[in-house]
Amino acid sequence: MSLATSRDSARQKRHTRLRLTLSGTAARPRLAVFRSLNQIYAQLIDDSAGKTLASASSLESSMRSGKGTKTDHAKQVGKLLAERARAAGVKKVVFDRAGFRYHGRVRALADAAREAGLDF
Repeated sequence: MSLATSRDSARQKRHTRLRLTLSGTAARPRLAVFRSLNQIYAQLIDDSAGKTLASASSLESSMRSGKGTKTDHAKQVGKLLAERARAAGVKKVVFDRAGFRYHGRVRALADAAREAGLDF
């Protein structure tokens, strides 16, 4: 077993454990974050209805300038998601870090979303 697969399986195990207690509702959707090697993705999910209310990622055309670090891109994604959440009428969310440690890009995205008006 390679180090990469064992690291990913450990993250998935942590994520499964977290999801036992985390759930998004229409009043307070789940802000789910996924961090790949080069990109970051975020979604607002209403688990009771099974719908995605808003999403943002570093792959979008407005983010594809290529300038800045991956942490800078995560901050932009957080701001963009908060704007889309406000447009969808969402102010409060539950943060789902998906088993990733709360530092670096995940933390930058969360802090930017908080600064832009999301409450969690």
